Amino acid sequence: MTSGTTPSSTPGGVPPAGGLRRDLGLRDAVVIGLGAMLGAGVFGAVGPAAAAAGSWLLAALALAALVATCNAASTARLAGVHPLAGGAYAYGRRELGEWWGFAAGWAFVVGKTASCAAIALVAGAAVLPEHPGVPAALAVGVFTALTCAGVQRTARVTAVLVVVTLAVLAVALVAAAGGGLDPGTLVPSGSASPAGVLQAAGLLFFAFAGYARIATLGEEVSHPQRTIGRAVAIALTTVLVVYALVVVVVLGVLGTTATAASSLPLRDAVAAGPAPQLAALVTAGAAVAALGSLLTVMTGVGRTALAMARDRELPAPLAAVGPRSASPVVAQLVVGAVVVVLVLTTDLRGAIAASSTGVLVYYAVANLAAWARASRDPQRRRWERPVAGLGLLGCAVLVAALPPTAVAAGLAVLAAGLVGRWVSARRPARRRPRRAPGRG
Repeated sequence: MTSGTTPSSTPGGVPPAGGLRRDLGLRDAVVIGLGAMLGAGVFGAVGPAAAAAGSWLLAALALAALVATCNAASTARLAGVHPLAGGAYAYGRRELGEWWGFAAGWAFVVGKTASCAAIALVAGAAVLPEHPGVPAALAVGVFTALTCAGVQRTARVTAVLVVVTLAVLAVALVAAAGGGLDPGTLVPSGSASPAGVLQAAGLLFFAFAGYARIATLGEEVSHPQRTIGRAVAIALTTVLVVYALVVVVVLGVLGTTATAASSLPLRDAVAAGPAPQLAALVTAGAAVAALGSLLTVMTGVGRTALAMARDRELPAPLAAVGPRSASPVVAQLVVGAVVVVLVLTTDLRGAIAASSTGVLVYYAVANLAAWARASRDPQRRRWERPVAGLGLLGCAVLVAALPPTAVAAGLAVLAAGLVGRWVSARRPARRRPRRAPGRG
């Protein structure tokens, strides 16, 4: 199948052979975005970010929100133009060329597969701290079956996990704030380290990055030109409000130093309030949030692998779609199997740090594609190019702020994929599909 003829379902939702079915409405798309963003990060990312930014944590959150908003605008615009599985892989391929698309897709598949294992281990540690890999592997097995059963079932389970997560967050915020907040802890004091604020923004940005999951599933969203943009805006705005409330309450109760030293700041803020017995609820909520994020990430990786397999960037069998579920069954099974192996064999701490670079590479390609698209449309050039340019600059700055060893490892994995593609493309027996005329 050529890159220019990626299948998409008809308006009625019935897919052609090899295509995905447009089963997701606005509510489903919003739920998937919330499930991806309200993961373990809302409970655990605040501590490391506070350690980097100190009393300037709210400024770091605002910077992360700005970069996320620019990236979301570019992603939503492209998803409306190219409502296909694969997200920035599809956009980069059609707007910039095959190599750019491959770079985005490879960065996403490798980085997010590692993230799946780490997220599963976070949930597993809450259930069985001594052997987190066992419950993590069981969770991955169950979620693999769900992703193979169809995107509607995935959305339903995600909705349940999101509701539980939001309920836990609401109870925790009320319980923590019940003892009163110290407004003085919310005011930046002393000189801030620009590098520390940028690093904190980078940590918080990855917690927001799940909005792209909506675009990754673009081939399964009904009326994508209208639905995807609205879903991204609603999900991102909701999460920004939630994160701002969490940061304000945690800083107001614990202060900067205690927040920076905590692995679960919201739990410790609840423990310091008038209802410390509810702290265990926050621990359980973190596990549920991790599971919700895991399910959406696995779904996104499978769809990206499907899109790449259609274009022969990955093995062709990964493009197989189940006739009843209209789901990329083979790709999801392979992703699940790889994640199970990882959770049973490694802790992935170094690999996850390196995957952060891959996430920003993915979004950088999306912004470049949005810039290229806007450059050919005079009516949109005025506002879409500045937004895409600011998003691209934000990605570059946040990559530079990450630990050098993590950046080097991430770039090494990306380079290995590009070299492998170059070697494969030079084989005489390989015939790469040609782009269909008139695309993009």
